[in-house]
Amino acid sequence: MDIRSFTSSNRLLYILVVSIALLVFLTIVLILRGLGGNSTERITLEFWGVYDATDTYNNVIRNFESQHSNVKIIYRQFSFNDYERKLVDSLAAGSGPDITMIHNSWLPKHGDKLIPMPEDKLPGYNKALMTLKEFQEQFVDVAFEDLVSNNRIYAMPIYMDTLALYYNKDLLNAAAITEPPKTWDVFNDNVSRLTRFDESGNIIQSGAAIGSARNINRSTDILMSLMLQSGVQMVNDELTNATFTRSVSNINVGETALRYYTEFTNPNKQTYTWNNSQHYSIDAFVEGKTAMMFNYAHQVDIIRGKSPRLNFSVAPMPQLSSTDAVTYANYWAPAVTINSLHPNEAWEFIAYLASREGSLDYLTATKRPAARRDIIELQRDDSDVGVFAVQALTARSWYQADNTAIEGIFADMIDKVIFNEASPRDALQEAESEVDILMGRR
Repeated sequence: MDIRSFTSSNRLLYILVVSIALLVFLTIVLILRGLGGNSTERITLEFWGVYDATDTYNNVIRNFESQHSNVKIIYRQFSFNDYERKLVDSLAAGSGPDITMIHNSWLPKHGDKLIPMPEDKLPGYNKALMTLKEFQEQFVDVAFEDLVSNNRIYAMPIYMDTLALYYNKDLLNAAAITEPPKTWDVFNDNVSRLTRFDESGNIIQSGAAIGSARNINRSTDILMSLMLQSGVQMVNDELTNATFTRSVSNINVGETALRYYTEFTNPNKQTYTWNNSQHYSIDAFVEGKTAMMFNYAHQVDIIRGKSPRLNFSVAPMPQLSSTDAVTYANYWAPAVTINSLHPNEAWEFIAYLASREGSLDYLTATKRPAARRDIIELQRDDSDVGVFAVQALTARSWYQADNTAIEGIFADMIDKVIFNEASPRDALQEAESEVDILMGRR
């Protein structure tokens, strides 16, 4: 054999062996990097929501992805009627989203399906994403009550809606009412002045949509707001029992609130202004058939869309006390699900979404009131959301074992009173017992 051929063959064999060894080495390195969660790993986070359209998050997602080149966020919108069922079913099947919007009352019901925010700093950070103290400083009080459990943050608010008073300015002007009512006593007087009847005693113009359950949008929220204003402790400190019937200063405040609410449907009362024959509250307001109604900020654009010429405005919720204002909170907040393979990155996105920069992007796109204290000040004088935003500072909610079931229990309670099937005391006691059963299942 020619010596040159032998040498050449050895050289080729050497090159081949070295190449294979290098390839194996690089493969092992890449595998180890993947197992270690290196920042170059490509990550896709699925984000589920209800009321926000897909383009709502375009800007905030784009900004986040520009700072996290390895992360892609995909947002999916679901209808309200399907959302909770699909979320629960998908998580039970071991799938579902990384990030999901939860209602502010859901933590008792769905907290076991969520991963709380990491308490320690994440890789690449010199501090934790947010401490409990920072949460309390940045967001309104009710968010801490709703979204923090056992000193762990389970969700972060990006907006805060509150129950407020919508009023028809033309109808109030016609009745020589110069401003919307600030107290319930004035509200009662306004209702009497604004309600009109025909010769047969039928209501042809309602002073306010209040008093019944089934034909009033958010009727149970209105009643809960009245109960909270009255000083009702909705559940005990141990979160084991409902306490609707508990007296305060020897006054059964829960019974008083329920009686007050339902008397607006009693023809024998001076404040009679509503019954089950009235059009659905939002429709009645749009049609100019009721002068006032209670609702949330998202209804502003809906009402304008239905009746562009309607001359209406929004005022704070009437109060029992001028010094201790209380209104009712209703909002959704992003959280990380237990099935997420990338909870740290998911929480990074939520923290950015709830930051001042991210919140401003979101609030600009949605025209919603803020949950951040520093943005509330920016919205204070906004004609559309200012009232709702300022009210967030005094908003309340309560621990609900199952918000959907409780809404049905409260609606039934109202019906039993207005149809004379039970006294306010008995109806309240029965509702309390039914909620106790729900809480006992937790």
